[in-house]
Amino acid sequence: MANHKATRKDVRQSEKRRDRNRYYGKTTRNAIRTLLASDKGAATEGLSKVISMIDKLAKRNVIHKNKASNLKSGIQKRINAMA
Repeated sequence: MANHKATRKDVRQSEKRRDRNRYYGKTTRNAIRTLLASDKGAATEGLSKVISMIDKLAKRNVIHKNKASNLKSGIQKRINAMA
């Protein structure tokens, strides 16, 4: 266990950040899942919101920028392939 006061604070802060990052990541994954399960019309309307969520994850360093790019392109391909 941490012995220094600053180290204890750092542990508390990192736990908060971890919880916050997990929340944002899970929320984004659920939004992607919902988007891909909907029909093409609804998916094209909700695409900008989901892309915005992915970009925010990359900006906050929750995911890597290349992963964000791969996610966005994969989502767009799946939406374009919908009948």
